[in-house]
Amino acid sequence: MKDAELLFDGPSAAGDRLVLAHGAGGPMDSPFMSTVARHIAAEGIEVIRFEFAYMAARRSGGGRSAPEREPALRSRWLEVIEHLGGWERLVIGGKSLGGRIASMVADSVGVRGLVCLGYPFHPPGNRDRLRTAHLENLTTPALIVQGTRDPFGTREEVAGYRLSRAIHLAWMEDGDHSFKPRKSSGATEAGNLESAAEEIVCFIRELSV
Repeated sequence: MKDAELLFDGPSAAGDRLVLAHGAGGPMDSPFMSTVARHIAAEGIEVIRFEFAYMAARRSGGGRSAPEREPALRSRWLEVIEHLGGWERLVIGGKSLGGRIASMVADSVGVRGLVCLGYPFHPPGNRDRLRTAHLENLTTPALIVQGTRDPFGTREEVAGYRLSRAIHLAWMEDGDHSFKPRKSSGATEAGNLESAAEEIVCFIRELSV
């Protein structure tokens, strides 16, 4: 892979590096991804974004193909980590699908930490199809930032899951899967995105202590 396939924000000489993958439906430069990356980079942390092959293909007229199967997605993550080198300096993660796949490789590659933005605990409307088995024994320090009414896992639902003690949960008030709240809640999308970034910055800095 080449650096041209990546998006970089923040100081290149930063000691802390956060690598993020996108969700199933949005590219690495979606408003959500760009806003979060900008907030984190402003705090002196380098943020690096990349795309899975199916999403990159859309940029070259490949159409709206579905995500590849799980092994191919994991392979792409490993390719990015190897390209960046210094895996012991890296915190990896991403939005929804991107964060889920990162959580599957984190322990095996020995990265410093894991950040998941809107983890897809289950498909919407199908609470019995949990995607939590590997999270029960996760050893990599992890932060999951989740909207309290996320259809992929609400606060009430997640409270009943068996999750590793290495996982810390941060909740965005009245947020959906992209942390967008209802107007009646009094919270704002911009405020939730900023709060999510602040949680991530604090998490990464604590890893360095």
